[in-house]
Amino acid sequence: MKNRKIKEIVEGQWVVEGAGVKLKRLFGFTNTELTDPFLLLDNFGSANPEDYMAGFPWHPHRGIETITYMIEGVVAHGDSLGNAGVIKSGQVQWMTAGSGIVHQEMPKVYEGTMRGFQLWANLPKKDKMTRPRYRDIRAEDIKVFQGEGFSVKVICGEYGGVAGPAEDIVIKPWFFDVKAEPGAEFKLKVRPEDNVLCSVFEGSGSFEGKKGAALAPGQLAVLEDGDSLACAAGPGGLRFMLMAGKPLKEPVAWRGSIVMNTESELKRAYEEYRKGKFLKGY
Repeated sequence: MKNRKIKEIVEGQWVVEGAGVKLKRLFGFTNTELTDPFLLLDNFGSANPEDYMAGFPWHPHRGIETITYMIEGVVAHGDSLGNAGVIKSGQVQWMTAGSGIVHQEMPKVYEGTMRGFQLWANLPKKDKMTRPRYRDIRAEDIKVFQGEGFSVKVICGEYGGVAGPAEDIVIKPWFFDVKAEPGAEFKLKVRPEDNVLCSVFEGSGSFEGKKGAALAPGQLAVLEDGDSLACAAGPGGLRFMLMAGKPLKEPVAWRGSIVMNTESELKRAYEEYRKGKFLKGY
């Protein structure tokens, strides 16, 4: 068993997106080869409604899938397929934009700290124009693998015989919420063909065993090749999001909320949106 080493540590950056939502972007828009097949990871979290209430009004997507995981809070969704719903604490929203979807995501005032993650997964060229799909996942449908001193909440993928509910996501990624007790040391088996990323958001810990450098909230580790991950939690425990997926190794043409393979495809998508021909009539 070969433990993965850290290839690069990425520092999250505060940005303002949508109509004025303050969030921390762990990665996105640059160096897509490093995080392939993932494009972007945003961590939103605030106890001040002014930081998030403006939300993300109607906007288009094409060529990607998004996975939104609400740790705490409430977000309302509506889209051009006629879907409407609300995801609350512990729930997940999964959307395949495919050939094109227009939607909005509007947070609601929450008593406490509203927090969660949104992950953008790229679609392979052959699936860029697939039919759009949308799904809400209840908190009780998300299962947990219990290890010694740690747990793995399986949002999508499979770990230790525990399968996540979003198994029909095109690129078959892993998206796990891993929580470890103070001082816990453990190994996670990973698929050797995958790129593996770990984003710390509570406590601190190492991904190279007890002697490795400790990462703090707001830092993300991109890992080298291997089939296992040696984790060691700090004195305050450790909680992180683990993302793993097989690289697509395809060209990326990306502007705003649309991701294609070529600049001509990207230009066509925005022209269709301006002319009212973006949606394909499903």
